[in-house]
Amino acid sequence: MRIRSATPTDTDVILELILELAIYEKARQEVVATKELIAESFFSSTPTAFCEIVEDDDGDAAGFAVWFLNYSTWQGKPGLYLEDLFIRPEHRKKGHGKALLKHLAKKCIDNDYGRFQWWVLDWNKPSIDFYESLGAVAMDEWTVMRVSGDALKRLAE
Repeated sequence: MRIRSATPTDTDVILELILELAIYEKARQEVVATKELIAESFFSSTPTAFCEIVEDDDGDAAGFAVWFLNYSTWQGKPGLYLEDLFIRPEHRKKGHGKALLKHLAKKCIDNDYGRFQWWVLDWNKPSIDFYESLGAVAMDEWTVMRVSGDALKRLAE
C-alpha cells in the first residue's frame, strides 16, 4: 500500500469516497458536496482541508482521510482534526485504516501539533473498538453542539 497527499486530479475519487462513506453512515441524502466545492476546499491557494489517499498495491484508491487543523488555547498550538476516515469494504482488515492513522499521528509529531482527535458515531462499535485498540480515548464528558441551516441564518441575523 501507499499513502499520498491528494492532488487536484483526485477530485473525482474524493467525491466518490465521500459518497461511499455517506452511504455507509446511512446519510447519503445529506451530501451536497460537488467536485467544484472539493477542488476549492482542498486545492485552492488557501485550502481549508487536506486529504490523504491510501492506495492498494495496484495503485487504486482503497480509502482516504480528510483532515484540517484546529487549535487548542490551553496548549497554545494547533491540533489535527480528522474529519473523515473511510476504507472501502473490499480493502478493510488489510491495515489501510491503521496505516492512515499512523501517517496522521506522525504528521502531528513532525509538526508539533498538540493533539489528534476525531468523532465517531456511537453506533459504530467496530470503529470504536479499533480506535481504542490504538490508544484513543473517548471524550464522553463533551457534547457536540451544531448550528446549521435556517438556525444558522437566524443566529447570524
